Amino acid sequence: MKQLSTKVTSNGHGQDSSYFLGWEEYEKNPYDEIQNPNGMIQMGLAENQLCFDLIESWLAKNPDAASLKRNGQSIFRELALFQDYHGMPEFKKAMADFMEEIRGNRVTFDPKKIVLAAGSTSANETLMFCLAEPGDAFLLPTPYYPGFDRDLKWRTGAEIVPIHCSSSNGFQITESALQQAYQQAQKLDLKVKGVLVTNPSNPLGTALTRRELNLLVEFITSKNIHLISDEIYSGTMYGFEQFISVMDVLKDKKLENTEVSKRVHVVYSLSKDLGLPGFRVGAIYSNDEMIVSAATKMSSFGLVSSQTQYLLSALLSDKKFTSQYLEENQKRLKSRQKRLVSGLESAGITCLRSNAGLFCWVDMRHLLDTNTFEAELDLWKKIVYNVKLNISPGSSCHCTEPGWFRVCFANLSEDTLDLALKRLKTFVESTDCGRMISRSSHERLKSLRKKTVSNWVFRVSWSDRVPDER
Repeated sequence: MKQLSTKVTSNGHGQDSSYFLGWEEYEKNPYDEIQNPNGMIQMGLAENQLCFDLIESWLAKNPDAASLKRNGQSIFRELALFQDYHGMPEFKKAMADFMEEIRGNRVTFDPKKIVLAAGSTSANETLMFCLAEPGDAFLLPTPYYPGFDRDLKWRTGAEIVPIHCSSSNGFQITESALQQAYQQAQKLDLKVKGVLVTNPSNPLGTALTRRELNLLVEFITSKNIHLISDEIYSGTMYGFEQFISVMDVLKDKKLENTEVSKRVHVVYSLSKDLGLPGFRVGAIYSNDEMIVSAATKMSSFGLVSSQTQYLLSALLSDKKFTSQYLEENQKRLKSRQKRLVSGLESAGITCLRSNAGLFCWVDMRHLLDTNTFEAELDLWKKIVYNVKLNISPGSSCHCTEPGWFRVCFANLSEDTLDLALKRLKTFVESTDCGRMISRSSHERLKSLRKKTVSNWVFRVSWSDRVPDER
């Protein structure tokens, strides 16, 4: 028998996770309004399809960019030839400007400190290769994106140690949780090289508060370790708060151009904000020259095509377009999220209050037969196979509490979302729990929500902000 590498024979990729298995089931029987109206509806895919019409309109008005021309003259031959893996200067400049715009132009990004990568998957893995030896650990707050088990560990040999967060404070990061994770890594004889967070969070759909970001910077400063802030959802904020980047915190603390700033790295991508995952555009931003140099060399294994760079540099350089796009994207995300939350509430289901992202963190604990992860998977299977909705169970996101699910809303039409919610409501009403919900359930659910969420919403996260009246 031919000997294969351990990468081939091991199960480190995580493809057998319920997160990925739900996708496989969807692909066997995808919903189509005409061809397959009883098929499975995909609610497990964080894609932003709400503003494609805006991009298509821009392409129609800017035919030179789409047809690879400059001032009406073809530059096909120029783009078809080898491009330096440092990336096109005009594209890196456009990316830096766009990242600044999303952050309200409060901070600046030096294009020379940007490393291009084939999506955030490649960017995060590249940072792991740069920062960690095989067997070293990064701390990640739970729940976290299931793909990190693949992105951070599979090929690098790095380890993940969870920072356990709970629903008691809306899954916010606390100092005690950070310290406990660090101590757990030490007990496992793992060297902690850093902390990685997604801000806004996938799967929670919430942005990190300034308190949490200050806490993280203070923690990595005291431990002399790194912080990776994956900010690929930074342009999806739809609440009344501004997005606060870790770069804002460095500036506020006057830590720019310090040793601490060299250990803070930002990952970005156009996959979520512009809805372009197929374009494979990601980026690393670091103040450490050695990291930038090494990551740039590694980027030759996952380059962004020259055609893509040329097209998107033209689009991102159109400031009138980017301004209108970000504003409209926010409005559409907010409207669609409200539609999902309203439909879930009519089915007797509540969500963690969210302000960003393409999904909601949905509380179905009251639908479990028992408070176990086995019961959670049983419920998930019923929803997948009987209700024919693909959603992601919290256990696939390493949530410590059974009964939470990630439900995506930006990859569906309004009609498809309404159908999905109708199916789910019918399912809930058919269960024993559902039959117990009376007409007065709305008041009971509001009370439940206050017990499980509102302390976080009103006391911690939004205590110093005015209500959203838009």
